[in-house]
Amino acid sequence: MSSEQWAVLMEESGKVHVVEITSGSTKIKGLGVFDPEKKLSNVAIGEGVTIGQKELRRLPARLPELSKGMLRRAQTISAKDAGFFIARLGIGSGDAVLEAGIGSAGLSLHIARALGGSGTHTTVEPRLEHAEVGLENLRRAKSVWQEFPQHHHVEGNIEDSIEAVTAIHPSYDAIILDLPDHPPAISAVAECLSMGGRLACYCPVTSQLEAAWVACESAGLHVEWAGELMEREWGRASRGGMRPVNGPFGHTAFLLIAQRL
Repeated sequence: MSSEQWAVLMEESGKVHVVEITSGSTKIKGLGVFDPEKKLSNVAIGEGVTIGQKELRRLPARLPELSKGMLRRAQTISAKDAGFFIARLGIGSGDAVLEAGIGSAGLSLHIARALGGSGTHTTVEPRLEHAEVGLENLRRAKSVWQEFPQHHHVEGNIEDSIEAVTAIHPSYDAIILDLPDHPPAISAVAECLSMGGRLACYCPVTSQLEAAWVACESAGLHVEWAGELMEREWGRASRGGMRPVNGPFGHTAFLLIAQRL
């Protein structure tokens, strides 16, 4: 599948649409009914196009655009937290990464981009309705990026899937858990970590963070860091100068990083 089978379109407001270039009239959410092949095939990157009452511009299908235009069902891990996980876990070319709790694949897109074409990415998700959305977002990315890791998906709870994930890869350089109950998963996956590998937990509330910390120590892992990342956007003031943008302060969840030593 070539990148020409997808088009990334941005409205003036910044809203992004990822449209598959198929033949025949199709209803595209947010854009209406039109024939994508006739309308978009000859629109080059950077050029504008009018669809209905909307003026849009075609952009390259890079990570920020695919993230903005991704299909959503479950709450996604933000770029702020995803970037932190990538950096603190040291994820890069050739690594093997295990991700339990794929959701809509917000974090999965960042992992795939960091791994490039020589890594292994294994995802585990018990909820089929979430996995279908997340896997479709990964399919889009695979079709437009020049490099994409070997991806394997396992349906089920991570605690019950250890044999399946180790059959795919015997050990993992990084493991990320985005789950409602971390301790059973931590106990199950700790031995799957390579020596020196790191595990990360995404915890919406402090009780989950504490439970994850205790579970990591019980599993013989060293907790390197736990806390939260705050994000505060600034913009230009109407009378000149810069000031914080009105809106929620950027807390999303509590994060934990632990290492196998």
